[in-house]
Amino acid sequence: MGARNPVTWLGSPTFPKAAHTALADTQLRSNLRKATTTIRAKRAGVVAELDDWERLRLAGAAIKDDVLANLDTYLVRLEESVTACGGVVHWARDAAEANQIVLDLVRAEGADEVVKVKSMATAEIGLNEALEAGGVHAVETDLAELIVQLGHDRPSHILVPAIHRNRAEIGEIFRGQMTEPPASDEPADLAEAARRHLRRKFLSAKVAISGANFAVADTGSVVVVESEGNGRMCVTLPETLITVMGIEKLVPTWQDLEVFLQLLPRSSTAERMNPYTSVWSGVTPGDGPRKFHLVLLDNGRTATLADEVGAQALRCIRCSACLNVCPVYERTGGQAYGSVYPGPIGAILAPQLAGDMRDKQAASLPYASSLCGACYEVCPVRINIPEVLTQLRSEVVAAKGKRTPEALAMAAAAWVFADPKRYEAAQKAGSLSRLLARDGTISWLPWPGSKWTSTRDFPAVPKESFRAWWRRTRG
Repeated sequence: MGARNPVTWLGSPTFPKAAHTALADTQLRSNLRKATTTIRAKRAGVVAELDDWERLRLAGAAIKDDVLANLDTYLVRLEESVTACGGVVHWARDAAEANQIVLDLVRAEGADEVVKVKSMATAEIGLNEALEAGGVHAVETDLAELIVQLGHDRPSHILVPAIHRNRAEIGEIFRGQMTEPPASDEPADLAEAARRHLRRKFLSAKVAISGANFAVADTGSVVVVESEGNGRMCVTLPETLITVMGIEKLVPTWQDLEVFLQLLPRSSTAERMNPYTSVWSGVTPGDGPRKFHLVLLDNGRTATLADEVGAQALRCIRCSACLNVCPVYERTGGQAYGSVYPGPIGAILAPQLAGDMRDKQAASLPYASSLCGACYEVCPVRINIPEVLTQLRSEVVAAKGKRTPEALAMAAAAWVFADPKRYEAAQKAGSLSRLLARDGTISWLPWPGSKWTSTRDFPAVPKESFRAWWRRTRG
């Protein structure tokens, strides 16, 4: 499960091919439908409790836009604050540089195993695989991430990586991988087996690795929010803590953080507040890790920031609300996207971080959407995902050049539409397709029309065009 580039998985097919396979998996679709429906309903309930929800969304978007507009200033302020608190800041331009920094830090501590807090940034750069290649085993401590890791699987959701698994499948994975397997497939027994498995890891680990939900520039404080307590164990017990954070995760002040601590839990886990909110500022003698390293990761973010439309994707706080309302995601699941970031946000973020619209897999992601707009409606920081999708689609077309079949077809259409006589002749020729219709619908057309009718019907073309009708009836 190595990384071909910063955010997409090695050997992943394009989205249409992967989606075709996923749609045939009835168990997968059942698991997804049940999970997303439940999360949507719970989220709607807790959001409705707040009269000022829209004002919070506007505030969150404004804070994020300010951060992105002044990122250089805030990053320097963060580095100064972390350093003043006894931490060490490292700068990583890309995945390879970040992975090497972390590997060197772990080796310096003489560790061959580390415990990890759930982190999208480390998944994005393929850190686990890089550590394994360097002789260090990374243990995922989030329950869903642990399920994915023990099952030699890929995550399929930002918040719930194992959303595509039901409890019977999880029980089978645990029985095959744990020395103390669960007594049954009941949730309580599965959770208890995970606790026993992880407790030994927590108590023996010398190094922990985390991501970061937020970092406060003014104080150098790093924030991780989670629901299981595993994160709290990782950021307090080991002697050394290494945090890998995307450079866009900043907030300027504690007052700004307060806005996001209301937006994030309601949008992600449908809770009023997270059960565990861990905050640390550097190191404190006698309390928590004795060494703290913060790795600030670019990995395509600066390039994304330069795009006036696409930059809004960097507002994302990884809540996953857009996945839970997306009709495409609900039917295909996250693995079909072939990216660490699935769903609507992945469809706009992954191609931009990858930075190459000539890559077929990355270029297919902006088309993994019906453009219904539900994702924009629920986004807590008001990312206009449909707007970015259409922008990226235009970039995909431009990257193909002017000699593609699509470009030639559009050129031919422009030539036909430019002349009334040619246009009318094309209408008459097109009306002959009605001979292929049955009950007013064309279900099959020869190539290249078959690429349309293979997945959808085509309405029969009327025998008489509007122009011909007008001429006949109005003279």
